[in-house]
Amino acid sequence: MSTQETPPTAHATCPETGKDSGPAQLALRRVRIDTYHENVAYLHRDCEVYRAEGFKALSKVEIKANGHSVLATLNVVDDETIVACGELGLSKSAFEQMGVENGHQATVAQAEPPESIGALHRKLAGERLGLDDFRAIITDVTEHHYSKIELTAFVVATNRDELDREEVYYLTQAMIEAGRQLDWHEKPVADKHCIGGIPGNRTSMLIVPIVAAHGMLCPKTSSRAITSPAGTADTMEVLAHVELPFEQLQDIVRTHRGCLAWGGTANLSPADDVLISVERPLSLDSPAQMVASILSKKIAAGSTHLVLDIPIGPTAKVRSMPEAQRLRRLFEYVAKRMKLSLDVVITDGRQPVGFGIGPMLEARDVMRVLENDPRAPNDLRQKALRLAGRMIESSPDVRGGDGFSIARDILDSGRAVAKMNDIIQAQGSKFFDHNHPDLGALTFEIRAPQAGVVCGIDNLQLARIARFAGAPKVKNAGVDLLSKLGDEVQAGDALYRVHASFPSDLEFARQACQKSIGYSIGRAEDVPRVFVEF
Repeated sequence: MSTQETPPTAHATCPETGKDSGPAQLALRRVRIDTYHENVAYLHRDCEVYRAEGFKALSKVEIKANGHSVLATLNVVDDETIVACGELGLSKSAFEQMGVENGHQATVAQAEPPESIGALHRKLAGERLGLDDFRAIITDVTEHHYSKIELTAFVVATNRDELDREEVYYLTQAMIEAGRQLDWHEKPVADKHCIGGIPGNRTSMLIVPIVAAHGMLCPKTSSRAITSPAGTADTMEVLAHVELPFEQLQDIVRTHRGCLAWGGTANLSPADDVLISVERPLSLDSPAQMVASILSKKIAAGSTHLVLDIPIGPTAKVRSMPEAQRLRRLFEYVAKRMKLSLDVVITDGRQPVGFGIGPMLEARDVMRVLENDPRAPNDLRQKALRLAGRMIESSPDVRGGDGFSIARDILDSGRAVAKMNDIIQAQGSKFFDHNHPDLGALTFEIRAPQAGVVCGIDNLQLARIARFAGAPKVKNAGVDLLSKLGDEVQAGDALYRVHASFPSDLEFARQACQKSIGYSIGRAEDVPRVFVEF
């Protein structure tokens, strides 16, 4: 427990008697600003409470009302249209945590430092932390006790080689304990996850209906895109509702053996989303944080068997086989400690998977594969079948090596698309014509500057172009690939088409293409080698 004195609460003085009349009351005001996983409070500079109590901008304050309290970072404003004197503004997330109406009376006080701040300082000094230290830190992170500066300090302190493998296990365990933990009361509960970085890699939307049609339990709760043009939840949202009450999600899984939903309503490893809000802007994605993030969510979701996809490529997150093997061993160590059966697969990450980059384009590719449409991208089909086969082989009734043929039979027979349609209907179907998708009407094409062979496709740049075009916020925006690695092209042939719905987005994408089109044209022998472990 903290030994510091409790900071004072702002008090008011009675104007008639000059005596203290108790804690100063301010009217809460919802400030409609999305501060993304950070609680922010707003006081007017001329507010008596602000002037009397010595508050400072960016200091931490504690707000109490109706038996609830939140910690928030203080912002000071001069504009009464944002917050007036006598009011205390709260950002969207902070206001929702209070559970009161606009105008409700509240008190504000300077906040005590988080109890785990000592452990954080020891980690910054390079000390090794124990399980209780990580539990304390993650509890404070989950309860928004840390400011963005303190969160950044923790993320940087645990970046790269600053955590040994035992500490990664402790961090994972602490993240699991901070939220809800599901138990489906059966085994195996199968899941698949990719470490990311490859646009268009929507294999989960094929694997779930294949594996569920086989009869295995496959509850897939996915995240939305943070820096990519689409996450699984963003793409599934083109076809069906993904923000579902947890009880409905459970019913769908029990009835249909699978789901494809956003995981935000399940409160699984809630600290992960808070940490990601700091990691992504800093472009930090250390092996330790990646392992803790992925495994904590999967184990909290009740998974007993996980197939993990690690793509390797010149512009993937992992760029060499030695790096992939180091990451694999770390995943396997923590998973074994957590009693999670883990199957790591090294896959081809040299280029985007499928033809579409962006929610609607990727949904089009998925539905074409499910319907065995001749226009379906074969690389997406083959990768999904191989990963689904590995998941099916985790069933005790399936002989090793038979999974791929079982998955292929389920897909070819139409059982997979039937299962997908059942899941879509259960989650709440949305109209989507994948044969004639309503893509962004504003377009331009990028053409080959010379004749030759496509010998390089930059995953990062193509993802960046798709985001500039509006994806994932604008569902029908993105990049439609017309050429892939190894394709022969003539000068002037279209390499890809950019779709946007707004002129400004189209111009942003065009400017990004002017810096780099993301394609390299050369000779067939220049195509990078592929490293896979299927």
